[in-house]
Amino acid sequence: MEKRAVKAWIMYDWANSAYATTVLAAVLPVFYASVAAATLDADTAASYLAYTHSIGMLCVALLTPLLGTLSDLSGRKGDFLRVFALIGIMATLGFSIVGEGDWLLASVLLIISTIGFAGGNTFYDAMLPDLVPIERREMISSKGYAYGYIGGGLLLALNLLMIQQPSWFGLDSTLAGTRLAFVSVAIWWLLFSIPIFRFAPRRPAARDLPQSWGGYARVGARRLRQTFKQMLRFPQLIRMLVAFWFFNDGINTIILMATIYGTSIGIGTTDLMLALLITQFVGFPCTLLLGAWAQRWGAKPILLVSLSVYICIVILGYFMTEALHFYILAGLVGVVQGVSQSTARSLFSNLMPSGRTGEYFGFVNITGKFSSIFGPFVFGLVGQLTGSSRWGILSLIFFFVAGIAFLLTVKVQQGITDAQLADQEDQKQWGRHALKVGSDINVSG
Repeated sequence: MEKRAVKAWIMYDWANSAYATTVLAAVLPVFYASVAAATLDADTAASYLAYTHSIGMLCVALLTPLLGTLSDLSGRKGDFLRVFALIGIMATLGFSIVGEGDWLLASVLLIISTIGFAGGNTFYDAMLPDLVPIERREMISSKGYAYGYIGGGLLLALNLLMIQQPSWFGLDSTLAGTRLAFVSVAIWWLLFSIPIFRFAPRRPAARDLPQSWGGYARVGARRLRQTFKQMLRFPQLIRMLVAFWFFNDGINTIILMATIYGTSIGIGTTDLMLALLITQFVGFPCTLLLGAWAQRWGAKPILLVSLSVYICIVILGYFMTEALHFYILAGLVGVVQGVSQSTARSLFSNLMPSGRTGEYFGFVNITGKFSSIFGPFVFGLVGQLTGSSRWGILSLIFFFVAGIAFLLTVKVQQGITDAQLADQEDQKQWGRHALKVGSDINVSG
């Protein structure tokens, strides 16, 4: 294991989490509502932002099969990561020039930055097996996740000071502090990406590489179909996947829309930012603690509890009227957000044949991107039809209830047995293949 490359890989989570916390979750939603969409009413602004997130995720979902194929075949994951990271960084920098009423420009920049951020993560995730032996991947992956919490939280705290105390930084207004926050995210993202840009691993390229983008797309589509056919042999994994489509969409929508929802019902910018800081710094220890509980009592029970807490969060969010309520909800999100994601990943890994986890996780990521389109769209549509974003947030109950319903049907032990049997079959087939190759060699000798 190349320690320098592993440290660089972990540091990239520190780097790009600044975009997730400051841009996606905190500053941009408020900036979009109060500046870019200042000519629109609050509920329309919230709906437009939701639609923009849906379009961005749709673009990522359409690109993912192509990106995954590039990742597998080219052996140049670091080069592609660099390109997409720079796309995201430049689009983030572009937010600093958005003026009042420029909601269309802001939406276009958000779509481009989403492609850069999520596209880069496709190659980033795919690097882990190249860097770390299987027995250490969970630990290294957790370190990256933890560094992301801390890195994103630290820059968010600095950005909060820029926005609330602009004079401390020689600025003349809160708006100037907001614009500088976007610049700081771009610089932070670029600066701490330099190690992975330099030390990303390279693998030999596959033979007979496609000679065109269309060729890569066809290979990606063919692999996707093959993976889906193979997964049909594992009904418990399919049930888990369907459950994941629903509850993951609900979780992502809360992350993306919480701040602009708070803005639309009159929560102040300072309170919104502080609440998001609470989520970051509560999330780090709670993820570790509840992860230990999941190891002791099982991932499925802890995941069910965390999704039930999300239902409570959505209901309480509908009745929320003041900043204190938002603080409480932010703390609750921090408690369950990390563990819901980590236990879902753990369950998936248990239900997959160990020899095919990379292939199957790729399918989970692709279909998860498609499912993430619907939550923001439903939030925006319901809010626009009813004239209130409160109904939009309440509509997310459906995603969590459906996710819990499908998760309850997952028979974890049966799924583990199915996966182990598949592993044994693969080993037998590999053994027969090895014997045949050896026989052929002896005959030719």
